[in-house]
Amino acid sequence: MKTRARPRGPRAEAAAARLLLLAWALLQVAGASGTADVVVAYNLTWKSTNFKTILEWEPKPINHVYTVQISPRLGNWKSKCFYTTDTECDLTDEIVNDVHQTYQARVFSYPADATDYSGEPPFTNSPEFIPYIETKLGQPTIQSFKQVGTELNVIVQDARTLVKVNGTFLSLRDVFGKDLSYTLYYWKASSTGKKTAKTNTNEFLIDVDEGQNYCFSVQAGIPSRKANQKSPESPIECTSHEKEMFLVIGIVVLVVIIFTIILSVSLYKCRKVRARQSGKESTPLNAA
Repeated sequence: MKTRARPRGPRAEAAAARLLLLAWALLQVAGASGTADVVVAYNLTWKSTNFKTILEWEPKPINHVYTVQISPRLGNWKSKCFYTTDTECDLTDEIVNDVHQTYQARVFSYPADATDYSGEPPFTNSPEFIPYIETKLGQPTIQSFKQVGTELNVIVQDARTLVKVNGTFLSLRDVFGKDLSYTLYYWKASSTGKKTAKTNTNEFLIDVDEGQNYCFSVQAGIPSRKANQKSPESPIECTSHEKEMFLVIGIVVLVVIIFTIILSVSLYKCRKVRARQSGKESTPLNAA
């Protein structure tokens, strides 16, 4: 007697489905094995001074590399710092195109053998960054200073930036205009009490006590900002009447020495000329 085959029941179909699901999961694991060691970037931070702008992040890569992209708001993404093992990327040449624009960057993480990577890499977005508002002001430089009588004149050197218009690099004053101001802190060299003066230009002309030495420093500022309003103060400079006096005395002494030398040479030449003339006049008397 022949035995009839039983039809496949629900249990057999469930087992087959489980096998198919397991096979699919194994394929996914195998396909993702190349990204198992990739670490997503974090703590993305903008560092910018006088529009020199660098994006920094963490961590240091071990088995992966990074690529950075930057874009103005509603603009196209542009890739920078391709497959780098660094944790920073200089984006200055992108943001100086329009310092009033709002920018965002993102950092992609790739496996170390990223050259043949075809998957979708993980990435992290940076905070938005507006250079005109957020770049920090660098330490200003005092170009020159002079104290004459009761007036102290101080001129501040505007820092140059990498912002360029028609092939010319602009200064901070060119970029910020009247938004940029300077504060002068000054005090008698023999005292600690500070006074302040402000200007929207690059020059200070203040009243001081005659015959007193003064020390001072300068700080740049943008009062209209809510943050990053002030720069570090410049190195301290001091006037010195003693140095000026020694300089004047030195010049006088030098003039006296030169005059004495010239006078001595002239007298020596005059004596020689007179001696020759005396010799010629006495010759006929001796012959007689």
